[in-house]
Amino acid sequence: MRTTVTLEPDTEAIVRKLMRERNLTFKQALNAAIRVGAPGKDATQPPPFRTFRMGRPRIPLDKALQLAGELEDEELIRKMALGK
Repeated sequence: MRTTVTLEPDTEAIVRKLMRERNLTFKQALNAAIRVGAPGKDATQPPPFRTFRMGRPRIPLDKALQLAGELEDEELIRKMALGK
């Protein structure tokens, strides 16, 4: 099907980026962008992210929020001591 599409600058940049990254024509890149953004059978597949094994945690993660709070408190105390 042939049609005219008016793209806003930000969406055109997305299509142009796809063209460069994947060596696609404008038409192919536009179709790929629509397929990724539109709901359908492809939308159920998660995007391909590379995963890495990080090993066992060095701290108990069940207290992660408490640890984050303590680290933040220490940083605030350090800044206050420096007069910031």
